[in-house]
Amino acid sequence: MSIPDRIMRLKQERNAVILAHNYQAGEVQDVADFVGDSLELSRQAAGTGADVVVFCGVHFMAETASILSPEKTVLLPDKHAGCPMANMITAEQLRTKKQELPRAAVVCYVNTSAEVKAESDICCTSANAVKVVESVDSDEILFIPDQYLGHYVSTRTTKKIHFWPGYCPTHAKILAEDIQKRKAEHPQAKVVVHPECRPEVIALADAVLSTGGMIRFARQEDVREVIVGTELGIIHRLRKENPGKKFYSVSPKAVCPNMKKISLDKVLRALEEMAPEVKVPEPIRVRAKAALDRMLEIT
Repeated sequence: MSIPDRIMRLKQERNAVILAHNYQAGEVQDVADFVGDSLELSRQAAGTGADVVVFCGVHFMAETASILSPEKTVLLPDKHAGCPMANMITAEQLRTKKQELPRAAVVCYVNTSAEVKAESDICCTSANAVKVVESVDSDEILFIPDQYLGHYVSTRTTKKIHFWPGYCPTHAKILAEDIQKRKAEHPQAKVVVHPECRPEVIALADAVLSTGGMIRFARQEDVREVIVGTELGIIHRLRKENPGKKFYSVSPKAVCPNMKKISLDKVLRALEEMAPEVKVPEPIRVRAKAALDRMLEIT
């Protein structure tokens, strides 16, 4: 029996649901029940009757699934699949910064640990960051941890934003010259980039979109060729869902090594051993969920 078949059999036995982020390897996406961005996946899992959630992503994503579905067993197939940007801020560091900026509301990107979410006023995603910042009843914002997403938001609001010096190493590898080179090779292609990219990269884009936004953009009838400025794992889904259209990764360097730690072997092992499990302690879960709930109320 093949590994995908064994995964499907065990998934039924465990009453499990398999989630795969858009950046996962194609073979992992193909065994998943849902493929999408991190918060979207956690919300989909919460709406199922599954007892077990296998999250093919990175650690903060599995934590978010645990926050929204505390009654479910959440498995992360590789316990070392972390997020460098999420690790660039700790709850202790945030508490210190809040004392320095007592008037600032803390807007926390979902790409953070549960402990950091618990110290924040409200969460945001890359898709709704501007709307969330505009909704906050404060003219002063501490935006954590992504300085580039924060800068993008700052160009679309009059509020004073304090940036935390975090960033996504994968998106930071995408340079303006990469866009220019690809555009010269494919002059008819639209350029879409993630708001975690550098400002000079964003300035060259036709659209600045989350991964979910990129998926929707590609479905438009008049879109035939796209240069994609984000982690190249998304190319698999774009091509799979849009046959006949052309998608080009902006750079072969745009690879998240942590996302690629998940493999079919590890998904199978997680279901066999029911480990590694990610569980957010209840006091932290409740406070982190409050920050997520505030976001969901306005978006």
